[in-house]
Amino acid sequence: MIKLILAIIALALAGTGFAGAGDAVIATKAPPIAASYDWTGVYVGGHFGYGGGSLGAGTNPQLDQGVIFPPTITGLVGGYQAGWNVQRPDHLVLGTEVDVTFTSPIDRNATNFAAPFNTKLDYIATARARAGYTSGMLLPYLTGGFAWGQTTVDFNANGHVIGSQSSTHVGWTIGLGAAFALPGRWTGMIEYNYVSLEPGGSVAPGETSDPKLHLLKLGLNYRIWDAPPWPATSGALGPTSLPESNDFNVHGQTTFIEQAYPRFRSPYQGPNSLPGGGQGRETWTTTAMIGWRLWEGGEFYFNPELDQGFGIASTVGLAGFANGEAQKAGSTFPRFRPQKYFFRQTFGLGGEQESVEDGPNQLPGKRDIDRVTVTIGRIAVGDIFDTNAYAHDPRADFMNWALWESAAYDFPADLPGFTRGAVVELNRKNWALRAGIFQVPQEPGGDVLTFKTGGAVVELEERYTVLERAGKLRLGAFANRGFTGNYDEALAIASNPAIDINSAMLLTRAQRWKYGVYANLEQAINKDVGVFARASWNDGRNEILSFTDIDWSVSGGVSIKGKDWGRADDTVGLGGAVNGLSESHRAFLAAGGLGLLIGDGRLNYREEKILETYYAWKIDKSATLTFDYQFFVDPAHNADRGPVSVFAMRLHAEF
Repeated sequence: MIKLILAIIALALAGTGFAGAGDAVIATKAPPIAASYDWTGVYVGGHFGYGGGSLGAGTNPQLDQGVIFPPTITGLVGGYQAGWNVQRPDHLVLGTEVDVTFTSPIDRNATNFAAPFNTKLDYIATARARAGYTSGMLLPYLTGGFAWGQTTVDFNANGHVIGSQSSTHVGWTIGLGAAFALPGRWTGMIEYNYVSLEPGGSVAPGETSDPKLHLLKLGLNYRIWDAPPWPATSGALGPTSLPESNDFNVHGQTTFIEQAYPRFRSPYQGPNSLPGGGQGRETWTTTAMIGWRLWEGGEFYFNPELDQGFGIASTVGLAGFANGEAQKAGSTFPRFRPQKYFFRQTFGLGGEQESVEDGPNQLPGKRDIDRVTVTIGRIAVGDIFDTNAYAHDPRADFMNWALWESAAYDFPADLPGFTRGAVVELNRKNWALRAGIFQVPQEPGGDVLTFKTGGAVVELEERYTVLERAGKLRLGAFANRGFTGNYDEALAIASNPAIDINSAMLLTRAQRWKYGVYANLEQAINKDVGVFARASWNDGRNEILSFTDIDWSVSGGVSIKGKDWGRADDTVGLGGAVNGLSESHRAFLAAGGLGLLIGDGRLNYREEKILETYYAWKIDKSATLTFDYQFFVDPAHNADRGPVSVFAMRLHAEF
């Protein structure tokens, strides 16, 4: 990634813009770039990077994920910034900037949770002055100012957190960096900051947190205003933006979901039950989607993301869970993850071409309809497989896991739902064949991915028309091999009353297969109405590895645009799903077993039945407000509990 950023800087300094890619790109010859460039303006943006340092002696720090780097007190970092530059005629650039930086999720393999306490860093914020000198499209600068942040001490007992205490710290920061011009109103930056915060917050007698941090950040900024509120003196220095390029794009999204349910019938509950007393929780994600065309047919995409919040009941208690944005490991403060980073190479086979619109993880241009596409990197399996025009995006349509995905497809993923692997796709005008291999978690519900075993999926997509209305049928088969337990073996071991069923399951874990199939249909009725249906099944003998506690599922519904009532961009959705378990899986849960998401301590088995309806009100071209209702009968496959009504409001914005 750093090499790629440096390559972009070199291109910008050379004044080349971004080279064309022949017929694969919409031909636009960039006008000559002026020798000077005016940095004056107000900007907003985001950053990511890596950090480290110390929280002080004796603090027993909680270490965060560095992914490809060692875990540290920050791990990988990400956040937001906003600033204001004024360029003088002598090329001196003065400015101010405020930013907030968040850390990565916990690295559970690198933190001692058996210690009496752990100290963690929640966030760092700064308000700084900047001064630099520019000779054109590169701006080296020095920066420094005020800093503050928060640490939290978690007190442990028997490996569990029994209490927490947070402290706010203030201090100072100093650093240096370089900004560089990119196509359009975008600029990039690379920056180093040293942050010193004052000690505070007792972690043990005579010991306090004393944060001292080093942060290296890469970022993108978008100029939203070209002039200060007083008469500018630098308006004639040069352009405030470079020509647009089809070889570079930036898109983003943010989605906030509030969900709540009232009290329901709950004669008993277990560790993975939906609490019977009612609850409300929220989730919030913010994602940047950055794309570069490296050469003809070759593209690289990077999607850093901040996520915060929890699903209801901390994302347990329902097999078809109610919030597709809810991760299995939530957090009070936003946490940074480099969710997707992948390379895509398209090999055209000649013949008819089609236009590609500018969009998230999609650069504009033209491509052959007959083509082979290879994708390698960290992706979400559902970005390529089991897609559906009417039910596939919990940020825009149905929220329930059993409606936007084939629920019995135990797709390989870590806790937030992503994996690393490779996909090859052959596309023809009326059909496509795609296959992928992926890393799987080291253990069920784990966050560490491994290639020691792996998962694979093959999908055939057939495109057709019925009465001149387009439709698609996708048929998929999958197989995963992971370190999982066997339900029947665990039940046999637990026949000894001295052995708990969940301990018995751990004793059975070995490298085992899980396989299954799915079918996925979408059909346009007219230009405003479409229907969808899915059916999926897995063998149901071994533990679920990644997704959710469902061994077979059928779902379907309808999506209707609002043209008939004068709201053409609004959408109404109505869908339903029925989810079931294999005999051995239900026997395991009835004996008190715990799955990935469910486990009431016992089970009076019935199929879980779900109804979901939503109304998506388009506020403007970038923002949508959705009201959603879900009704669960026999939640978590248990006839003794429920029914449950879940109400939600979703605010989604994108550019």
